[in-house]
Formats: sequence, structure tokens, C-alpha cells
Amino acid sequence: MMAEAGLAALWFAAALAAMQLLLAALAVRRGDDTLARAVRPVAIVQGGLSLVAMAALIGVFLQSDMSVALVVANSHSAKPWLYKFAGAWGNHEGSMLLWVTILGLAGAAVAALERRLAERTLTATLGAQALIALGFYAFLLFASNPFARLVNPPADGQGLNPLLQDPGLAFHPPTLYAGYVGLSVAFSFAVGALVTRDVGPTFARAMRPWVLAAWVFLTIGITAGSYWAYYELGWGGWWFWDPVENASLMPWLAATALLHSVSVLATRDGLRAWTVMLAVVAFSMSMLGTFLVRSGILTSVHAFAVDPERGLFILILLSLYIGGALALFATRIGVVRAGNTFELLSREGSLVANNLLLSVILGIVLIGTFYPIVAAAMGTQLSVGPPFFEKAAGPIALILVAIMAVGPLLRWRKDDAQALLQRMTWPIAATVFTAAALVVFGGGIGIMPLIAIALAAGLAVASVAPLFGRNLRRTPLFVYGMVVAHLGIAVSLVGMAASSAYTRETLVAAGVGEPARVGPYRVTLRGIRPVIGDNWTALEARLEVQRGDGPVTFLAPQSRYFSNPPTTTNESAILTSADGQLYTVIGQPDGAGRWQLRLWWKPWVTLIWYGGGLIALGGALSILGHWLRDRRQKKRADEAAEALAWA
Repeated sequence: MMAEAGLAALWFAAALAAMQLLLAALAVRRGDDTLARAVRPVAIVQGGLSLVAMAALIGVFLQSDMSVALVVANSHSAKPWLYKFAGAWGNHEGSMLLWVTILGLAGAAVAALERRLAERTLTATLGAQALIALGFYAFLLFASNPFARLVNPPADGQGLNPLLQDPGLAFHPPTLYAGYVGLSVAFSFAVGALVTRDVGPTFARAMRPWVLAAWVFLTIGITAGSYWAYYELGWGGWWFWDPVENASLMPWLAATALLHSVSVLATRDGLRAWTVMLAVVAFSMSMLGTFLVRSGILTSVHAFAVDPERGLFILILLSLYIGGALALFATRIGVVRAGNTFELLSREGSLVANNLLLSVILGIVLIGTFYPIVAAAMGTQLSVGPPFFEKAAGPIALILVAIMAVGPLLRWRKDDAQALLQRMTWPIAATVFTAAALVVFGGGIGIMPLIAIALAAGLAVASVAPLFGRNLRRTPLFVYGMVVAHLGIAVSLVGMAASSAYTRETLVAAGVGEPARVGPYRVTLRGIRPVIGDNWTALEARLEVQRGDGPVTFLAPQSRYFSNPPTTTNESAILTSADGQLYTVIGQPDGAGRWQLRLWWKPWVTLIWYGGGLIALGGALSILGHWLRDRRQKKRADEAAEALAWA
């Protein structure tokens, strides 16, 4: 009955989405306040029903209900409960239901909480959100039913992909999807404002928390996914420019540009057209990512669907949503009044430069991701890998970092070059000093890592420079958010550059008692033993690790075998120190008593993920800071209104 209840909830949610769209369209067209007031409760109930459907799917997975086809294909009764729980979205249909659930809950939150927008614009926004939801409800109900029953259920399921049997599955997809859905809300705000010709600071202030939240969740999702792939795949890398990795990076790049634009529009009434266009582009990138993962055109651990018909369904939705939004943008942008102007040398000018460079990087990633797919469709097989992306996007990214360092030190509207140069003294000095130190002591570091680390040092100093001379106790929290986020980018950049420049790898066939060296570590194989887990067996190496004359540590990398489905995986063992990580993987025996060992020394690699955490923290502080300021302003306005009433 639980599956039937979930399916019924989906149908009712779809019906309410259709009702929400119809009510919103009629209310906007006729200017009917009664119809407009009915849109909010419908959106709230729709979100609740989508949550009921998701809870039902999780329930059938936890119960190991083998009469449900999705459970049979993606679970097993012997799986630990966490992988049954997270396995509900570790597949195509479940992940799409999670996507729609977050979308429905986001629409419900907008309906319940938003009070700043004009009622007509909010109604149009909720109508756009209903249109997006309706398409995905149709996709689930007609092409990807997660609750489909089997006539003759098997005794047990086929199991979950072993690469997904990790706590990361419970964390990575929900945060990533929350980011995608946040961009859908920003898209709906932009469509609603275009429909009602209400593009202005009020619209931007209403949209900004959603953009910030989407950006924070995307940052968390990408950072967590990067570390998950790093320790789980056993390849020793943190980013592979896999097309599906790029599918999450592209919305993040667009969201970063949108975040800058919406902030300028909200506070300075500038970049109106930029903001609307970037909202459309950001959601377009999230839709492209959805298409890549679920179209069947890619083979990847990230990719779920292998059915081209379902990919065609998503492609049609993408064309309708994005094509319609671009058509609306083209017909309405002419009536959007230009915002306030500014000089090239100003903070607004630096943000425009940031947006342009982010757009160029986005274009490079987009072309590099889709060109091999288009070429393959035309009968030509080719590969676009890390060398292309690093050489094409790397120099532009470094220019972007330099502008990022300058931006927060610029004045709004107009600035003076001489005064700016004085404010940039310490960041420039930090950059020059770091570059000189690397040349002298860097051990033959390459030119690109050298420039990256030097610019990161300058960015770190420039990031905290806006706090110089301020009363830190009275500084708004969103200023701290900007400081922390920019500092996080500097920290991540150092980790990326140092890992690229100084990583050392050793591949050896070692017998018991034979040492190997990698970086500052001596690694000795002390034995191999069999171990048994919850639903796997493994051969586990016992590695004795010592750095110089320091204490001895033991690591235990494994070669695991899963029977459901039959798969062998390499489980890395990692030793983290203050200045980097020792990464170890065990391979196969050579038949002569030796075992393959793959060892990496990765200096400062952990800074990549610490920096990602700082970036997300900065975004969260900004959300909280703007919320507190809005709350204080509302309180003062209410007090002033009350005083006026008593006067």
C-alpha cells in the first residue's frame, strides 16, 4: 500500500501543479486578487504531497519491498539501512523524485514566506514554478514511474552499485539538487518579473536569498562530491573533468555570476538585464546537467539512465522551458528600464568583468563537455580531457582571481586609480613576495602553479582588507560572508596549485617486509589478510608508514568484492597531516608473492576542501546577514508606523 500511496500523492501533486499554473495565469491576466490569493495554499499543499511521495519511496526501500521494480533493481535485503535509505535516490527514478520533491518544497516555501514582491509578480513567479514542476511530474508519471510494481517479484534485489555504497550518497545528491532547485526558483522569479514588467531592486532582494542558498548548496555538493570521488575511486585525483562533474560546475559558474549581478541590482539598482539573463542561463545549465545525467548519452558512475527515450523527454522539457524563457526575455527586455549607470573603474565595473570572465569559462566548459558528444553523434570519436580545460580555462581563471582581489577594494559608482593603487599596496606586496619566495625556495615549481599561489596570497590579503579600519563588532554579517567566501577561494586555489605542482606518485610491486618511498614517507607492506564487512569481503593490506624518524602509523587499504551486484572496488587508505595527505591503494598480486601498491604524496591537497567549506560558510553568513538586516529594517518600519499612528 505504501507504493500506491506514494503514486497517488504524485498524481495529486501533479494535478495541483496544473491548478496552480491555471490559477496563476488567470490571476495575472485578469488582475483577479481572489484567484491570486488561492495560488499560495495550492503551492503549499503541492509541496507537501511531493514530500509524501518521497517519504513513501524511502519507506519501500527501507522495507525491502521486492514487489517494487525500483527496489529490486537498486537494493538488496542484506544492505545496511543507510544504503537502503540513500539508495532511494541512488538511481534514475528516485533521483528525479528527489529533484521534484525539493522543487515542490521550494515552491511551498516561496508561497509561505515571500512578502516583499508585489502580489501580481509573486503570482506569476509561482505560476512559472508550477510550470516547471508540472513537466517533471509528467516525466515521472509517464516515463519514469518510481512506484511501478512487478507481477512476479523475485526473492531479493540486485543490489546497489558498490561505488555508491558510501555515506556520501546520503549527502552529495540532496545538496546538489537543492542547488539546482534554488536556481529554478531564481528562474521563476525572473520569469515572473518579466511577465509583470517588475524587474527592479525589490525583485532582486526577493530573489537574492534563493540565489545565495543555491550557490551555497552547489558549493557544498561539488566539494563533497569531489572528496567522495577522491577517496572512493582510488585514482588519487580530486577532479577529472568528467562530463558529469562539468554538469555541476557549469551551474555553479553561472550562479556565481548571477549572485554578483543580483547583489548589484538589489543594492545599487544596476545590471537589470544581466540579472534576468543570468537567471535564465543558470537554470539552463542545471537543466543541461539533468539532461546529461539522465539521457543515456553518457556512461559514468554519476549517470543513471540508459534509456534515450527518457533523455528525449528531458530534452523536450529543456527546450520548452529555456526556449520559452529566452523568447520572453527577447520580447520583454526592451521594456526593462535601464538601471543606474557607473564608471568602468568601480565595484560594479569589476563585477561586470567578473561576470564576463565567468561566462567565458562557462563557455569553455560547455564546449569541451558537449563537443565530443556531438562529434560522436556524427560518427567521430574524440576525447576532450584535462589538458584542454586546464590550458583553455586556467589562464582566464587566474585573471578572474586578480580582478576578484581588486573588486572589494573599489568604490561603488566611480573610483580613483591613484587611491585604488594605495589600497592595493598590501595585496600587491603579498603577491610579489610569495612569487619571489617560490622562485627561490619552490623547488622548480611550474609557471602556472607559481602564478596561482602568488595570486592566491594577494587575494587572501585583499579578502580581509575590507575589514581594515572598521569597527568589527558593528560590521554587517554579510560583509564577513564576502570576506570568508573570497578567502575560501584563495585557500582552495593554493591547494589546487600545490597539489598539481608537488604531487609525487610511486607504483611498486612489494613483498611482505619490503619498503617503498613516496615523498617524505617510507611505506612497508607488513601483510595481507581477509576481512568481512556487512555485504562484502575484502583483502586488506597492513601498511607500516613512517615519516623520517617520526612515529609509526598503520594504514589498511582494501580490495573489496561485492556479490550484489558482483563488483570489485579499491578502497583507499589515507593519512592526513598538517601539510598534505599520503594516499595508498592496493592492487593485484603478481603471482610471485608481491602485491601492487600505488602510493601518492599530495602536499596541501586538503586545502581544496577546507577552502570549499569556507566558500560555503561565507555564503551562509551572507544569507544570515541579509536576513538579520531585513528583520531590523522591518522592525524599525513597524515601530515608525506605530508611532505615526499614535501621533
